[in-house]
Amino acid sequence: MNDYRGYVPEPDCMAGRVVLVTGATRGIGRAVAFDLVKCGATVVLHGRNAAALDALYEELRRSGPEPTVAQLDLERAQGDEYLHLTEQIAARYGRLDGLLHNAGVLGDRSPIEHYDIGLWQRVIHINLNAAFILTRCLLPLLGRAEDASVVFTTSGVGNRGRAYWGAYSVSKFGVEGLAQVLADEVENTPIRVNCINPGPARTPMRARAYPAEDPGALLHPEALTGPYLYLLGPASRGVSGRRIECQS
Repeated sequence: MNDYRGYVPEPDCMAGRVVLVTGATRGIGRAVAFDLVKCGATVVLHGRNAAALDALYEELRRSGPEPTVAQLDLERAQGDEYLHLTEQIAARYGRLDGLLHNAGVLGDRSPIEHYDIGLWQRVIHINLNAAFILTRCLLPLLGRAEDASVVFTTSGVGNRGRAYWGAYSVSKFGVEGLAQVLADEVENTPIRVNCINPGPARTPMRARAYPAEDPGALLHPEALTGPYLYLLGPASRGVSGRRIECQS
């Protein structure tokens, strides 16, 4: 398990695999989507901004298998919209080989005593409830794959709370709990479930969380994709119920 940090995917190692990436238009989601396509995967690109998704689609379709765009606002989407996305994937591909939960919002860096109640509910819903709903809807498609992988992006505050991280930290604790429960439930199936903590990275969310931080001291998201491809691809077959770190 220590080899994943230096994992270099083989060309075409993802060939034939269909992978849904949430939050694919920026940061780590975007970087992982690019490398998945370069390695031969057919990627279902999720985001809420149609223009950003279309621009990403145009970039990626020149790099490998043609991706699919899945516009869905995780804050406002209702159950029928999740089911419609599931039906679209089923009709086009018949199965789903990978699901990367990367979409999320930071919320406020403020003490619990002063945390806005509405914002708390919004962060928990987008980061945790939406991940549950999407996973719940897609499990039958994942079950049709010979080797399906579900990966949840977590955080350094996802298993040890720190002051002022509020709803974001609590939502990531929930995500890790969801992943552990699901991994145990699907233990005897072709589905594996893991969490990954990318660590500090030069992303818009990190800049909002640490506005005074020098971004030059942080790794670009493109430098952190190896462990994601390891977990989403065949190299990690049999690995489940783990929480792995991209950085030491």
